[in-house]
Amino acid sequence: MSRAESESPRTGAPSWDALYAIAESQAGYFTTAQAAEAGYSPQLLYKHLGAGRLRRARRGIYRLVHFPTSDREYLVDCWLWTQRAGAYSHETALSLHGLCDELPKRARLLVPESWRGRRLQVPEGLALRYGLVDEVDRGWLGPIPLTRPARTIRDLVAAHFPPERIELALVQARSRGLVTLGEFEQLGARLHRSLND
Repeated sequence: MSRAESESPRTGAPSWDALYAIAESQAGYFTTAQAAEAGYSPQLLYKHLGAGRLRRARRGIYRLVHFPTSDREYLVDCWLWTQRAGAYSHETALSLHGLCDELPKRARLLVPESWRGRRLQVPEGLALRYGLVDEVDRGWLGPIPLTRPARTIRDLVAAHFPPERIELALVQARSRGLVTLGEFEQLGARLHRSLND
């Protein structure tokens, strides 16, 4: 890294510190647009690719080679693919909250309804769902955005997920303080109504 790359991004010069700070908050990943904010042009990224400091994860998304790996970093990669528009939901969020024992085969990412008409090459292992996630329904597990437990369970009821698994998750969520008593009662009533529909 050259001296110019450690300068402040306010000067317009590339700042490795700024790029690292972005990547650090996203499990070592960053987008081309985020790199530009830190003063890195596509040509400079290409130079660092050749030097082995970066690797290309997918089009427009890079990873710092020497950043420590983590078990769930592929979720950050896929989220960046959505241009940070989505949040993990349904079975994926249930698993991330520790409310089920098995990991789903495909990660479920809830993206805005406006994405429904887009022709996309969805990353392998990812399934899109469409809908709005208000800030009150969004939580974070480190760098991973996900629906909060009450919203997760509400979405699973609407998706007709197996009721016995929803009930177990709901009881666990309440016992661990992840949902309030009011949310527990509302979700229980919603589940009961869905069984009688």
